[in-house]
Amino acid sequence: MVSATRAVDSGRRYTHLDQTMTLTPFDQLLAAARQEREPQRLLFVFVSAELPADATEAERQRFEENGGGSLKPVLCVDKLPEELRDFAALREESARTGVAWDLLFAAALPGHAGITPSSDEAEQPLKMMVGSIETGNIGRFLAFDRHGQTVDFY
Repeated sequence: MVSATRAVDSGRRYTHLDQTMTLTPFDQLLAAARQEREPQRLLFVFVSAELPADATEAERQRFEENGGGSLKPVLCVDKLPEELRDFAALREESARTGVAWDLLFAAALPGHAGITPSSDEAEQPLKMMVGSIETGNIGRFLAFDRHGQTVDFY
């Protein structure tokens, strides 16, 4: 039973039995995917932010201030919502790969007639996600920082 609730940094803070847990927007995505009528397979593409070799001085300065640059996919994976406890679990799992990343893009692949899409069925949509990110077509994906908070692009 939750004893106290209040909004904090676009997440929610719950206090229960003297333990505090903040739900990130990523954790809210997991909860929503678990509640969908059709089973979902979540698709994740991890990217690193890079500065192009031909960047101008203004672009370099903006990049140093955590803005601008280009996004390079470095890792991708599909997961069932039930396979992830929370964002921290996904971040810890990604750390074990040894691959550095800055942002995470997410999408959902819905099942049909109660049948969950397999990892094999997720392979082509993941490749399409990677291709879209490489060409800058990121508007249809959710983006998260390393803390599970949403990232807006403008």
